[in-house]
Amino acid sequence: MKSEKISELTTNRLSVYLRCLNALAIAGIKTVSSQALAEQFNLNSAQIRKDLGYFGEFGVRGVGYYVADLREHITKILGLDNPHRVGIVGAGRLGTALANYRGFSKSNFSVVAVFDNDQTKIGKRVGEDEIAIYDVKKMPLVVKQKSIDVMVVAVPARVAQRVLNQIMSAGIKAVLNFAPAPLSARLDVKVKTVDLTTSLESLSYFLAQPQSTVTVNRGNKKRFEELKEVDEQEL
Repeated sequence: MKSEKISELTTNRLSVYLRCLNALAIAGIKTVSSQALAEQFNLNSAQIRKDLGYFGEFGVRGVGYYVADLREHITKILGLDNPHRVGIVGAGRLGTALANYRGFSKSNFSVVAVFDNDQTKIGKRVGEDEIAIYDVKKMPLVVKQKSIDVMVVAVPARVAQRVLNQIMSAGIKAVLNFAPAPLSARLDVKVKTVDLTTSLESLSYFLAQPQSTVTVNRGNKKRFEELKEVDEQEL
């Protein structure tokens, strides 16, 4: 891998490439070129080659990429070849919904604990896996016992920074934040914020535009229909 720093945009795109490769594997496709990958999933072939080039040479001249091999490489690059154990702070509606989300397991993440300060919730269990709700004061102990390495913040904005401070004190280095608030973290702690409000406002802008200005991407529509067929076959 090149010594230059890899941007978060690059790692975000690697995640997209991995999902695309997963879809190709399900469809039984063994090899794919960067151009074919770009055309099928509305991506940029030059960007794909550049992003992958940061981590090595994966293509074969005259063949392209072997789907299974490239999936394995990207999985290792993203650290998804090792299981990650997740804790959620906040046992409200959002935290409970996240604890029930089955999609985590597809990327080798598993929710193993939920934390809250509400005494009426502590000791109860949530989700199909019956994940226990712990007192947030016991976070350092539970993090150690359950080997938690990722924490999700699902609390109101007014207490989000305090919760992050507790999470950092417990030794967690990776945090996914759903609270609509800017958070300050130590340099050795990575916080990624999912801003639902901003995303919805962006959608609102799309809806507010005159219909004549809306461009339909036929390639995306066709690919969506293909993936929908694959999903229906898996059910």
